[in-house]
Amino acid sequence: MIGRLSGVLLEKQAPYLLVDVNGVAYEVQAPMTSFYPLPELGGSVVLHTHLSISENAHQLFGFYSIEERVLFRTLIKVNGVGPKMALAILSGMPADEFVQCVRTDNIAALVKLPGVGKKTAERLVIEVKDRLKDWHSHANTILTLEPRQTTSSSSVIADAESALIALGYKPAQAAQMITAVGSLPDELDSEALIRLALQGTAG
Repeated sequence: MIGRLSGVLLEKQAPYLLVDVNGVAYEVQAPMTSFYPLPELGGSVVLHTHLSISENAHQLFGFYSIEERVLFRTLIKVNGVGPKMALAILSGMPADEFVQCVRTDNIAALVKLPGVGKKTAERLVIEVKDRLKDWHSHANTILTLEPRQTTSSSSVIADAESALIALGYKPAQAAQMITAVGSLPDELDSEALIRLALQGTAG
């Protein structure tokens, strides 16, 4: 079992990361909440990981914090919630916010997450609440977005839409979410745009 990676960040194209560990590059899928505090390419990164083995694929999931991995592992134990949906849930809202929604039976907030209908939201509340009763709130590490190298708006939008689709949103829905963000500053990158689009669904 691969439980932790410490290496150099080679690529980041949501939801995928490529991390070089002593010459071996690992492809990792990560939620958007883990993308925000990542260093620039070439920087050192430590990820807490979960290896998912199925009949058709071996997938490695990475998380910036231990708490996110704990919640991911809790979610995939719920009937009908696989790794892809768990990743989308963690991308849609911070771990602490999700735990609060479960504890307060906030079904309305949960159904806004990609792939989560009313029945799934109700199942999450019923099955996850007891498992999270010992959850301790923590300050999620979300760094202030700084201006980065300018990228063309069309490229940023295309990358953001692709990432949202990979997280479980339908193409038309992803395009609508991007459009709802409004005019884009020149320095906005795809990660920031994805974050704004996801925040809009929770509003």
